[in-house]
Amino acid sequence: MDEFASIRHWTAERQSAEWQRSRGVVLGIGDDAAVVDTRRAVAGIAGPYELVMAMDTMVETVHFNDVTMSDEDVGYKALAANISDIAAMGGIPLHALVSVSVPKSYGPERMRRLYDGLYACAERYGVAVVGGDTTSSPLHLVIAVTVTGAVEAGKALRRSGAKPGDAVVLTGPPVGMSAAGLHWLLAQRAVGASAVEERAVAALLKAHRRPEPGVRAGRLLLARGSCTSLNDVSDGLASEAWEIAEASDCSLVLEERLLPRSGSMASYAGSVGINPLDWMLYGGEDYALLGTMETEDAEAMQSAFREEGLPFYIIGNVEEKAGEPAVYLVRQDDERAVRVEKRGYNHFS
Repeated sequence: MDEFASIRHWTAERQSAEWQRSRGVVLGIGDDAAVVDTRRAVAGIAGPYELVMAMDTMVETVHFNDVTMSDEDVGYKALAANISDIAAMGGIPLHALVSVSVPKSYGPERMRRLYDGLYACAERYGVAVVGGDTTSSPLHLVIAVTVTGAVEAGKALRRSGAKPGDAVVLTGPPVGMSAAGLHWLLAQRAVGASAVEERAVAALLKAHRRPEPGVRAGRLLLARGSCTSLNDVSDGLASEAWEIAEASDCSLVLEERLLPRSGSMASYAGSVGINPLDWMLYGGEDYALLGTMETEDAEAMQSAFREEGLPFYIIGNVEEKAGEPAVYLVRQDDERAVRVEKRGYNHFS
């Protein structure tokens, strides 16, 4: 099967031309480039809007392997990671370009399963897949996805708007679950696990393999008008808090007692002798949203999220920096504020 036949096999009849036109697509897969009409209203944004763009790459043996994720999971997560970046700007995801470098060990049907997962994510979040590229790879699979989205003109949420006196908020599943799921998968690689053992950690595995970007949460925060900064938790809560602190030139103070904890994560952490706080602060790939907002509106925002059935936690506050920007954690046991290490997942460490 040549390159073009492979592309048709993976993508044909996945999304109708009529549906893609609702996302502004004039010309999708099948030509040298895609064409998108930015003059028309899209995805419920009637007035002037700006495009937001994000790109993420997943590499076999670095981000996944046969033990940690199925082919469908890889496709789903590759798109979800980009959608989360759009969500962190308060935007609506619209289009995706997908580039794959495929080794000989991946046949046409295996790649079709990967695209099954990718299109499942695209359908869930309303993303039109409009093109990409396909090349061979000497050894490992590489999948790179670019996503475009839309946000009301001048309204995009950034990392740089936090102000002293703001509340620090977190929305999404409890952080650390993805890291715990990955730990379980890698630990079981050599010894295997029973079906009963796997069911006990099912929520952790789902958090790692099928993360759910907070698009609706980002839209609620943008519409409220009191959110001052926002970031998605891709490299760990500590890393993202530091990014907001440095971009906003202030300090963030997190309270350990207010951090939401997953019962299944805490149980598994106890069974393997790991402090779950390590996964919560430094694990990453949770794709929850961490941000700051005006304190006087935080509780009302929490109520609004509850009405939507979405989690929302007030986990700290923003303070004037004492010298350089920093992140602190008020410990639960002695209420002592300790400086949080500036680390998370780093490809080059």
